[in-house]
Amino acid sequence: MLSRVLSNDFPRSRVLAVVLVAILLALALTPFIVPGVKALNVAAKILVFIVLVASFDLLLGYTGIVSFAHTMFFGIGAYGVAIASTRMGPGWPAIFAGLAVALALSFVLALAVGLFSLRVRAIFFSMITLAVAAAFQTLASQLSEITGGEDGLTFKMPEVLSPGFQLSDTPWLGVPLDGRLICYYLLFAMALVLLLAMLRIVNSPFGRVLQAIRENEFRAEAIGYRVVLYRTTSSILSALFATLAGAMLAIWLRYNGPDTSLSFEVMLDVLLIVVIGGMGTIYGAAIGSAVFVVAQSYLQDLLKLASDATAALPWLSALLSPDRWLLWLGLLFVLSVYYFPAGVVGRLRAMRGA
Repeated sequence: MLSRVLSNDFPRSRVLAVVLVAILLALALTPFIVPGVKALNVAAKILVFIVLVASFDLLLGYTGIVSFAHTMFFGIGAYGVAIASTRMGPGWPAIFAGLAVALALSFVLALAVGLFSLRVRAIFFSMITLAVAAAFQTLASQLSEITGGEDGLTFKMPEVLSPGFQLSDTPWLGVPLDGRLICYYLLFAMALVLLLAMLRIVNSPFGRVLQAIRENEFRAEAIGYRVVLYRTTSSILSALFATLAGAMLAIWLRYNGPDTSLSFEVMLDVLLIVVIGGMGTIYGAAIGSAVFVVAQSYLQDLLKLASDATAALPWLSALLSPDRWLLWLGLLFVLSVYYFPAGVVGRLRAMRGA
């Protein structure tokens, strides 16, 4: 049974298995282990990034395609839910309608980009996707009547997902059973199902062909595989999963704007997480997302504690100032790349084989 769920792609490392189970349990029990709005927001962001990063790794790690348009599909999913909920009002029909239109648009755009761009060399394809993503972000900012422009769209969710909804007047284990908790576990279930689906895809015969194309495109084409068809299909699947991740973000935030889902900073975060977790490993998306988002969210708090503790040493206290959190985050990234060149997953699997 476990073999089917994991698509025969076991962690192949006892330490890795323990880390993955720990992340799964931590995300499942976050509302009860670390109560509070911030902890729940961080956990929800991790769930969204797990799906987004895994979908990008399907493109980069398994097919060898470097695309900078991934956040475009992420934004399409978020805007689909946001626009539909704004126009149709709060309700499940709005969510499903917005998601259906977003998936259809992502399919068409991914197909167009794939057919027109995947025949060119890698660097030119990357530049084309970067230009397309920039154009889409500009378009979203200017179509204020539809997208809300730079201010974005704020909307309501179905009542059962709203913070004001109370499933029970009696808290369970000290945690109120409200709509925000229900919304969080909806995201948790979606992230788990989508991650397992991507795990199944990369371990199918289709996934094996993608890996063959990544290793040697000319050899794969020589033995009869239609490389453009497989790469285009991979682009479409990756785009659709990214669209679903965008919908998850919109459902949680009940807001979406250009800087929330379409900014290049989001794309940089995705690239960093892929490198930290390990390219070509769906498990790496879970580990990388957890490490990066937690560091990004709590590093300033930790630096403040360290700065206060070293107040007797002004130079050290200034160095540990929370204002310098980006410096320390960059340092952590450099160290992770140095000590884990193949990512955390690759390192742990290599240790087992050593």
